[in-house]
Amino acid sequence: MLRNREFWLVVASGLLLGVLGVLLSVWGNPENSGICVSCFIENSAGALGLHDNQRMQYLRPELLGFVLGALVSAFVFRDFRSRGGSAPLSRLFLGMFMIFGCAVFIGCPIKLMLRLTAGDLTAVAGVIGLLAGVWVGLKGLAHGVEFLPQSRGKANGGLLIPGLFILLLLFFLARPAFLLFSAQGGGAQFAPWPMALAVGTGLGALAQRSRFCITGSIRNFMLMGLRVPALWGLLAFVIAALLANLATGRFHPGLYGQPGAHLEYVWSFLGMGLVGWISVLIGGCPFRQLIKAGEGDADAGLVVIGMFIGGALTQSWGIAATASGVPLYGKISILLGLALVAGGSLLFRQRSA
Repeated sequence: MLRNREFWLVVASGLLLGVLGVLLSVWGNPENSGICVSCFIENSAGALGLHDNQRMQYLRPELLGFVLGALVSAFVFRDFRSRGGSAPLSRLFLGMFMIFGCAVFIGCPIKLMLRLTAGDLTAVAGVIGLLAGVWVGLKGLAHGVEFLPQSRGKANGGLLIPGLFILLLLFFLARPAFLLFSAQGGGAQFAPWPMALAVGTGLGALAQRSRFCITGSIRNFMLMGLRVPALWGLLAFVIAALLANLATGRFHPGLYGQPGAHLEYVWSFLGMGLVGWISVLIGGCPFRQLIKAGEGDADAGLVVIGMFIGGALTQSWGIAATASGVPLYGKISILLGLALVAGGSLLFRQRSA
């Protein structure tokens, strides 16, 4: 009975994420970016004044909804557990480099699938890279690469990130003078905020119950094959997004002229490879980290803080790729990230031996 409920929760999460990811673009979000955690974080970091790219400044209600929906669901179903203490500083830096990988590809794993299901064939390199990164991460786990176990928090440290997001929601509603909003560019393209907040909150609550995660689905499939419900959630997501793109006339197959994409396939592969590798090490993709932070995981909360720092640096330091290609600093950040993750994996392997 429990397995059956788990299966349908995961499938429902995948279906809604796929459909709403397309519809948010129809309602006003950038094309093929109805849901993109890394893009939302870069936008939100800009809205808070953490970078000065005036085209990327908007505090995304969907992002706030993901955390707050997970918080409400965790409290309602008594899943909220304040916990942490597993290599917190390492997770902070891994969050930064995970966003660097997304910025070089131009999108998180959710946007990767939305781009692919809209006919963007440049995303194929990212898919292969993500699969390779998850595979490498699993090989590391098999050889003893792991962080120290978490400890249950006696205080309410797990409430800090949800509390911060509640404060950000109040900022968004009150619109203080220090909050910045783009007049043009991607930051100026957005769905009506009540709709975006409702979608984010609903998806956050459902993802908290189902534990849905793109990289987690791939990881579980590589470990256990077709028996895992997570795989069917991922397939439901892909099919739902494909059908939604076809129904709304947004399916345009090809390599050239795709929105939010570039033709440097090697760097798309390496960027998503870095994201997949890190996701296995820290237990989930950027979306999953937000959900875990909402249910009391302080370590995931530090990943979220690292992602915000990474989102600010991608714009301030010229790391983010554009339609014209990947800048030099973007390439350096990926190579440095791969080197640091490889070195860190050896270090943690020695500690766990």
